[in-house]
Amino acid sequence: MSQPAPITLYALSTCIHCKHTKEFLDRCGVIYDCIFVDKLTGDERKAMVEHIKTINPKLSFPTILINGEAIIGFKEKEIEEALRNL
Repeated sequence: MSQPAPITLYALSTCIHCKHTKEFLDRCGVIYDCIFVDKLTGDERKAMVEHIKTINPKLSFPTILINGEAIIGFKEKEIEEALRNL
């Protein structure tokens, strides 16, 4: 059984900051899960929104979870620091 990636990007497909975050993670060469919340539907979407609210009560995007640490917004320096600590 494979382990889930220690990095999850919660994003919106139409969000430019989410796009920049995804591109940055790709350039860093890390493996991560990307969940486009606006592409989910019904109960799956509701459950995901509730889950993200436990990490980021303001439900703003992007929300990045790196090894349990939440980073809200596209903040290169914070993301780099969190990646170094993996």
